[in-house]
Amino acid sequence: MPWPDIFLTPKFSVDVEFRLRQANLIYLKDGTHLKVTKELKHDILQKLAETIYSCKAYPTTEDLRTVAKALVNSHPCLQEPGSPSGYCGWTNSLKDKMGNYRSKMRSLGHTDVMVNAGKRGRYSTSSDPPNKNIKKPRKGEVNYLPDLPDGQDASSLEMLRQQLVDEMKRKNPDAVFINQKMDMTLSLRRKDVVINKPPVSQILQRWPALFRESQVYQEFSRVVGKNLKQGFFGSLDRHCPQLIQIFRSKRGLAGQILSDLMQQAKTSDIADMRCVAMRGLPVLLGDDQTEFFKACFASDDGDSYQHVPVGILSLENEDVALQPLSLRLHPSSVGIILEGNVVMDNLDNIPQAMCLLFGLTYALHLDYPKCMGNTFLFNQQVLLGLGKKELKGKILAVTNQLTM
Repeated sequence: MPWPDIFLTPKFSVDVEFRLRQANLIYLKDGTHLKVTKELKHDILQKLAETIYSCKAYPTTEDLRTVAKALVNSHPCLQEPGSPSGYCGWTNSLKDKMGNYRSKMRSLGHTDVMVNAGKRGRYSTSSDPPNKNIKKPRKGEVNYLPDLPDGQDASSLEMLRQQLVDEMKRKNPDAVFINQKMDMTLSLRRKDVVINKPPVSQILQRWPALFRESQVYQEFSRVVGKNLKQGFFGSLDRHCPQLIQIFRSKRGLAGQILSDLMQQAKTSDIADMRCVAMRGLPVLLGDDQTEFFKACFASDDGDSYQHVPVGILSLENEDVALQPLSLRLHPSSVGIILEGNVVMDNLDNIPQAMCLLFGLTYALHLDYPKCMGNTFLFNQQVLLGLGKKELKGKILAVTNQLTM
């Protein structure tokens, strides 16, 4: 379950709800705050912790402030007279409670918190700071490390994984079979990519179906709970007209690059505008595209991109001049590069490749390429509304321009 835009205080037990209702009436009558007993506080915090954990195992301080504020808004009798906000104490209590609740879930075998056992506190075996290597959702994932499905264990899931590999070797793999087995093996796959962190080439061998276009979209839905294709292009299409206006207003070197891109647009239809937007955004956001967008002839052997960790490859026919190919909007074919290898090819256009690559960063638990960090964060935070709501630097500046 994703973190809600507006946190609604859950219903407590019948006894707790009755006591709070009576105390709220007294507060509204004469402003008397409820003296919260240890038992009552425990019951309130327990229910809040259960609700929070169903959305996030590791809520931020701001998340907990949101919960505490919702609590005292729903039950004003719980406001703290000596607190500037009226809920500082509740926020601190929730921090402690969530730590204890995670310990309880860890003892019950929940994968999302078991993975971090021994990484906090004085008993940490790592020389890094206690929070350095904590594995937790950072980009809006809701199924970061799911538990094993009921009735399954690691061995049975490994058998299903092998069935998937065998199915992918067939000339016409069964799409329904693949989707069903990919759904069932999510917990095994997430353990693979998050905890073991194998090279992409090894993931390709173990999970070949993960690199099919349909499964990139499905995996994003499994991990994030959102429709990637619909959300990405729906938001991009809404912003395209204003982005084009911003591109036209730019001056200097950036303005010249953007002008060259816009001149390549064959029409004003949405397909061309998407291409212009995807190639122009990195320029607008100050990213360095030179090590991300690569180009070569279809007959080349791959030397031009073998050292590229994450990128988009434009393929052209021999009769097309390579310069300035890196700025071409309409290559003959497009591919996705990961760790120096083309993992997906024969894609129709750059926007499709950018959308799929964004999905692969979630599916494979990859960091965003440093040279394109602002662009990927823009896609995450602005186009898809995932992760932290606070925007910074050039992303904030561009977003403000889009809303003018």
